[in-house]
Amino acid sequence: MDNENREDNERIVSTDVNTEEVKHEVLLRPTDFSEYVGQKKVVQNVEVMVESAKIRNSAMDHALLSGPPGLGKTSLAMIIAKSIGSDLHVISGPAIEKKGDLAAILTNLGPRDVLFIDEIHRMNISVEEILYSAMEDYRLDIVIGQGPSARTMQIQIAPFTLIGATTRSGLLSNPLRDRFMAHLHFDFYNHEELVEIVGNNAKKLKLVLEISALELMARCARGTPRIANRILRRVRDFSLVKGETLISEESVKKSLSLMEIDSLGLDRMDRKILQVIEDYYKGGPVGIETLCATLAEDRTTIEDVYEPYLLKEGFLLRTPRGREISQKSRDHLLRQNSIK
Repeated sequence: MDNENREDNERIVSTDVNTEEVKHEVLLRPTDFSEYVGQKKVVQNVEVMVESAKIRNSAMDHALLSGPPGLGKTSLAMIIAKSIGSDLHVISGPAIEKKGDLAAILTNLGPRDVLFIDEIHRMNISVEEILYSAMEDYRLDIVIGQGPSARTMQIQIAPFTLIGATTRSGLLSNPLRDRFMAHLHFDFYNHEELVEIVGNNAKKLKLVLEISALELMARCARGTPRIANRILRRVRDFSLVKGETLISEESVKKSLSLMEIDSLGLDRMDRKILQVIEDYYKGGPVGIETLCATLAEDRTTIEDVYEPYLLKEGFLLRTPRGREISQKSRDHLLRQNSIK
């Protein structure tokens, strides 16, 4: 396989439908370490691991990337594969339903390829066991037959790098977690980093923005590049329809209004969570199961997607008795209701 003659976006090997989302966003993703903004400690560790692998001419050590969704874990995996000169195989943990599915993926990996498993904590424990010997000894231990006649067959696989991404590292089993040589945690981005990301991606989309417009988008991105890119694309659509060559702060405000995102970056569901706790439970505390039932929303979605930012910004409080909203939330809800 001639890796040098292949386009970067073709280096992603399709293993499930989520790859379509990866292809859709590939234009706005950083292409190398120099373009990657933020997460400095994570990037420094990964750069050392990549260089060591290249010097040793072997696969990079396995790495576990943890943190809230949308912070650049997939982008970093793409950069790692490109830096090593290998293919990137992308799959979601819940999509691997049987041992045979994972075994088929592992046997098709080339030397030093990178296997990226998103939401690895949601992988079935019986499927996960296949990874133990694969990660340590680059072999598959497959049991053939049942009962007294059962026997184990060993299949050698190419040395590879497993990169697991998780929003809840505590849900990983200890045997799997211990087999990762590096545990790297992603934090929310600060305002300056998001301004840089939005500015860089605006250039890729050939957009001209006022500084105040750029600042507003970064401020409403909830510390998350994925949300910043989503806002940027929506602003682009709005400006194209309106025929604007220079995107103003007012245009961004109109776009955010259509997306139901307020001045602090909270969307409709964020405000609904806070409003339900205030109206139904007098500000809390309320148990997470009760809250999810009232909202008709999945617990995992609440805890992984919405709560991290609300907790970080002090809108929501976790107590031994349940969730409570802060005075900051009450003030913000009051302002938003008065605007309506």
